[in-house]
Amino acid sequence: MRGRLRTYVVYSIAVLVVWAVVLLVVALAAPAHLRTTLLVFGGWAIGWLSGTIARYVYPPPSRWLGGA
Repeated sequence: MRGRLRTYVVYSIAVLVVWAVVLLVVALAAPAHLRTTLLVFGGWAIGWLSGTIARYVYPPPSRWLGGA
């Protein structure tokens, strides 16, 4: 069970949950800073998406070399 929890998908979901909590706290505690926080989240999301695409387009060398 422990091995299944260390996947990219689980990590991605956990990070999104943390972002949801951060956005909720900022919206409730400091609504004036919500726009800035959303811009930071947007930048993070673009980076996360491009990193995810790169993971699939350019896999680690072991996948191509037969699992060394």
